[in-house]
Amino acid sequence: MTKKLADPADGNAPAARHVPMRDFSRSLPMSLLRAREAVMRQFRPSLREHGLTEQQWRILRALAAIEAVEVTELARTAFLLGPSLSRILRDLEARNLIERKTAKADQRRSMVSISKEGVKLMAAVAPTSEAIYAEITRRFGARKLVELQEMLGELEQSLAGRGSADETIAEG
Repeated sequence: MTKKLADPADGNAPAARHVPMRDFSRSLPMSLLRAREAVMRQFRPSLREHGLTEQQWRILRALAAIEAVEVTELARTAFLLGPSLSRILRDLEARNLIERKTAKADQRRSMVSISKEGVKLMAAVAPTSEAIYAEITRRFGARKLVELQEMLGELEQSLAGRGSADETIAEG
């Protein structure tokens, strides 16, 4: 059974719980998470249909844009923690969607690239993905979507360099 969070404004919240902060639902992280969830709800059925998780798709998308990448850089690019990335890469490699090779410059490092099978899978998912983007654009508005992406980029740039690397990596 879930309990509804007490709202200090309704007078029923204990005084000790009233913290002088903006309302939880109006916090920027929560607004961003709710928006992300609304967007991902559109894509999840298609990803499931192709046997992919959000994180696997994120990795394939990142790899499709480059020749090959070192694993730690891929973790940063895809916003995944190392242990999660290792597990996901194992799964993708078992499905022949990626290829791993030892880096020539440093034998301790591993380079990852998308395989031909991975490219084929992306090509199969792409039409549905683009149709979903088109529907999001239709519902939200092309101009507003461009503005939103620009504003999110500006927000990211204005906050760049704040906090540790560990604080900027998110799961999921």
